[in-house]
Amino acid sequence: MRRVYEALTRAEAVLAGTFLVLMVVLIFTGGVARLVRHPQNWTIDLATCFFAWAAFMCADVAWRKGSMMSIDLVVGRLPHRLQRAMLYANYLIISAFLVYAVYAGVHLAWVSRARSFQGIPSVSYSWVTMSLPVGALLLLLTTGLKIRTALAEDGLVRAAGETAGETAGEDRPHDQAQP
Repeated sequence: MRRVYEALTRAEAVLAGTFLVLMVVLIFTGGVARLVRHPQNWTIDLATCFFAWAAFMCADVAWRKGSMMSIDLVVGRLPHRLQRAMLYANYLIISAFLVYAVYAGVHLAWVSRARSFQGIPSVSYSWVTMSLPVGALLLLLTTGLKIRTALAEDGLVRAAGETAGETAGEDRPHDQAQP
């Protein structure tokens, strides 16, 4: 399961970067086309689609790597136990919002299925709106893993890949391969 998740995260990072590059190329191409008096309206529509997908994927990559901006001016001065309680409360609020975003995003994609791009009339706008529930699901998965990691740090659950002997403080001999 870990390999599947690692493959998913690598693919997500590559797709996010690719979408960002394509977005810039399309906007530049559309600008140059307008400059030479041959506007290509579809470039902006496609760039909008790439932007929506890249925004959510990049948010998940940043959340997973701990690169999101945070302000811990008040929480950093609290006792450790209260800091941990605030961390769990934060994760629960984020999770609740993401569950709602998945629900609302699926509804939005369903409602907008008949709408098409202005510059690409044969393509449904749901391709853009599906970025919300898919991105929210990715972020929810990452948040769930962060919750599990926090619980393992607090000794409330076993860490992923940890055996019962390791939890009890028994070290595995160095010559045994890890499964």
